[in-house]
Amino acid sequence: MAGKEPLVITGKDEMRQWSRSARAKGKTIGLVPTMGYLHEGHLSLIQESHKHADLTVVSIYVNPGQFSPNEDLSTYPSDFLGDVEKLKGVPGGVDVVFHPRNLYEYGQNDGVKKGENGVNREEGKVVSCLENSGVRHETWIRVERLENGLCGKSRPVFFRGVATIVTKLFNIVEPDVAVFGKKDYQQWKIIKRMVRDLDFGIKVIGGDLVRDTDGLAESSRNVNLSPEERVKALSISKSLFNAKLAAETGKVNCKELKDSVIRAIHEAGGKVDYAEIVDQESLEYLEEIKHPAVFCVAAWFGNVRLLDNMEISV
Repeated sequence: MAGKEPLVITGKDEMRQWSRSARAKGKTIGLVPTMGYLHEGHLSLIQESHKHADLTVVSIYVNPGQFSPNEDLSTYPSDFLGDVEKLKGVPGGVDVVFHPRNLYEYGQNDGVKKGENGVNREEGKVVSCLENSGVRHETWIRVERLENGLCGKSRPVFFRGVATIVTKLFNIVEPDVAVFGKKDYQQWKIIKRMVRDLDFGIKVIGGDLVRDTDGLAESSRNVNLSPEERVKALSISKSLFNAKLAAETGKVNCKELKDSVIRAIHEAGGKVDYAEIVDQESLEYLEEIKHPAVFCVAAWFGNVRLLDNMEISV
């Protein structure tokens, strides 16, 4: 019922104890991982969790391991109390909000040196905000092929950070089901592949992308758009819809479809990070759409990087 007050848990051991107690009573657990500043897209994932599990845990944690030092970790929006109020309004409610302070806190720091500008000077490698802060965390999960391309090109530490924090959450919450939004299409596929390859006993569900009434894909970062930038950013969804319609009426040349989207975004004043049409399963780039594909776009409007995608079947 609406208005249910979720239990807020901050400790790893307390979270594990709750999950194991629930499972001992025969309950199944769904996990919806988030970084907070919840919107309708997140709330739809909770509704999806209700279809597959008896109890639902929502994690709220902004993960420094997936941000490079030159990215927007420090400005990522946050409103924990507002998030809890939104969760109380979800039909069916949420059972637990897992809100840890720091999932990379292991006790005594062993004195690793900080990098500068995201570069580990000993190895010459790009590192995350986590390593740049001097935290001693050495174990990373990589899904080597699927993380290449799309977001992986311009965000080299992103997917190893995502895969690692999701693994940590899986080990702490011990869910039966985990629900991820398909707006982050590559992320969803990477988590599915990781679960398959590492034999996690967890079913990964993809929740449909949710759009605002004007067509813009729901994102926590949308709050950082100015009113003018938001209007211009609608060029992403509009051009994707047009490309989908064109493909479904026989125009299946990927270069032509990509050029039309890139042109629309540029004309609106945006900067395209990538616009690619890939196979829905392998995420391999396509030259022509002959089977289920997904058109993935990342573009900048002002200082805000936005993601969107459109599944296409011909």
